[in-house]
Amino acid sequence: MGTSNKKRAGIIGGAGYTGGETIRLLLNHPDVELAFVHSRSNVGNPLYAVHSDLLGETDLQFTGEILGDVDVIFLCLGHGESVKFLESNDIPAAVRIIDLSQDFRLGESVKGRMFVYGLPEWHRDEIKKASNIANPGCFATGIQLGLLPLAKAGLLNEVHTTGITGSTGAGQSLQSTSHFTWRANNISTYKVLTHQHLKEIRRTLQALQPAYSGALNFVPVRGDFPRGIWVTSYLECALSLEEAYELYTKYYEDHPFTHVSLKQIDLKQVVNTNKCIIQLEKVDGKLVIHSIEDNLIKGASGQAVQNMNLILGLEETAGLKLKSIVF
Repeated sequence: MGTSNKKRAGIIGGAGYTGGETIRLLLNHPDVELAFVHSRSNVGNPLYAVHSDLLGETDLQFTGEILGDVDVIFLCLGHGESVKFLESNDIPAAVRIIDLSQDFRLGESVKGRMFVYGLPEWHRDEIKKASNIANPGCFATGIQLGLLPLAKAGLLNEVHTTGITGSTGAGQSLQSTSHFTWRANNISTYKVLTHQHLKEIRRTLQALQPAYSGALNFVPVRGDFPRGIWVTSYLECALSLEEAYELYTKYYEDHPFTHVSLKQIDLKQVVNTNKCIIQLEKVDGKLVIHSIEDNLIKGASGQAVQNMNLILGLEETAGLKLKSIVF
């Protein structure tokens, strides 16, 4: 069976966690052919030499060349590396770029390429018209999806947020805080009230609620599990719980990956999926919003493929109908 009518995709930086997840999703995508996977450190090695779960799935090898005859390129590079790559390589203007780093999330451009912030639940129509996408950060995705309906309704004020993330959120390079012996049965905070995702979050929220100037107090926490993000945000809110649920359900009714739950949620519901699940509580005048996602899929590679589907005119859910493992 030929693949001539399939879209062609390439990956730059295919050896890391987000590169590996993007490979897996594209290999199983019904409308896309994975044309090449670039890696400076693994040229000539089969993909399964790095991503052992791909043994038997593909015989593709990492390449050191960048093929121009593709429809889209995913940049799965470290922060600061994507802008360097685009500055030093001439990618044809017709090739779409989806960048998973933070290099273009605040409206930055390079060599005339303008980037649209890729949060479909905020502005899907703008993404459909875009040529270049700045994929949101993992914490930024979970926090924003918990707050977008309130921002659109003009109900945001000072927000307090705690988010706990799996160890894969730190990337594949070994650090003292990602050793198993340190991470297991342990917990710690980092970048308290200063996390880099705060800038992109505020930018989105102010686009929806221009008068919003309240503090966004965010405490990130390292969890002792590999995958997933649990975010709990709370703020003063006059809505009843029923009114809040109605607001959230209405906002997300046309978005296939964000779901509102009336029951207590747990992280395993979203791990290995492109879902974000939201649950609400009302306590003493405060609205509490729990939002959960897989940091590597909805928080990175899955959202990137969702954005690719939108800019290439494919079905938004194509290749992303994934099952969680709840036991």
